[in-house]
Amino acid sequence: MNDMSRVPAPSHFPHSATDTQDWSVEAVVALYELPFNDLLLRAQQIHRENFPDADVELATLLSIKTGGCPEDCAYCPQAARYHTGVVAGKLIPLEEVVAAAKAAKQNGATRFCMGAAWREPKEREVEKVETMISAVKSLGLETCATLGMLKEEQAQRLKQAGLDYYNHNLDSSPDFYPEIITTRDYQDRLDTIKNVRQAGLKVCCGGIVGMGESRLQRAGLIAQLASLDPYPESVPINHLVQVPGTPLDGATPLDPLEFVRTIAVARITMPTARVRLSAGRQDFSEAVQALCFMAGANSIFYGEKLLTACNQEAAADRALLAKLGLKTCGAGDATGCGDCSSATHA
Repeated sequence: MNDMSRVPAPSHFPHSATDTQDWSVEAVVALYELPFNDLLLRAQQIHRENFPDADVELATLLSIKTGGCPEDCAYCPQAARYHTGVVAGKLIPLEEVVAAAKAAKQNGATRFCMGAAWREPKEREVEKVETMISAVKSLGLETCATLGMLKEEQAQRLKQAGLDYYNHNLDSSPDFYPEIITTRDYQDRLDTIKNVRQAGLKVCCGGIVGMGESRLQRAGLIAQLASLDPYPESVPINHLVQVPGTPLDGATPLDPLEFVRTIAVARITMPTARVRLSAGRQDFSEAVQALCFMAGANSIFYGEKLLTACNQEAAADRALLAKLGLKTCGAGDATGCGDCSSATHA
């Protein structure tokens, strides 16, 4: 029998990024084990208290440098060592980035994320990305980048160029991490997040579920994220996209309701974060996505592609949001949803 007394009542949950709580793995597991309806009710209460407008943020992700990555992330088709059909390319021209950002804004996106398949950027690469960030920022969009590991001085330069968010996912719990990545330590990821924070940037940090991890290990990921001080402003929750040629192709798919539970647990433990439905959303029916919004998701990656993975088409997204009666954050606001809230397999 589920013991509701093991989990704090909603009034005892932290309600802002400054009112943090150290979440143990055991406490997060207790949330996962609540009856489904009780869990969603609790998540919706927390969500409405922190997001009374119940709006959804639209974010667009562009791959500015695809393929050829030296890492061995078992889920990633951009790793050079895997034969996935992804062709390694060079950094795309500034003009293409600006054109894509303009199109994203016209389609209603308020945040524009630029992703590069690097282990860590070189100095000359940082200079080029700085120019891209400044150009996108000038369009009145929130800016986000995911470029791999980052030194504090590099983060400071990107901040000065106009970067608002830096994405660097933890991917999994610390104990499951060695099963999917051996070329980068878990501490490396935590160090990058620390460097980004010290530079004054907001953090976009989440993970991937459905990689063969247990519920206990999913709870370990959420506990790790929620216990960051402060926890991330944006929390992308990716559902594994299985790509032929990667080690995780053929993994047993995660039950969709377990994914919904993960969204709800993320909302409860990180009340003011934008919890984002990210890669793998196309695998879910409209009904499952509706449950995710009920569970507290209030951000989606919007467009046709996430780096190399397909995404819901923009028209289908708009139709679903309209069917559910969900409004989106206003496009064209230079601060976007960052102000009204408190940004992959990336």
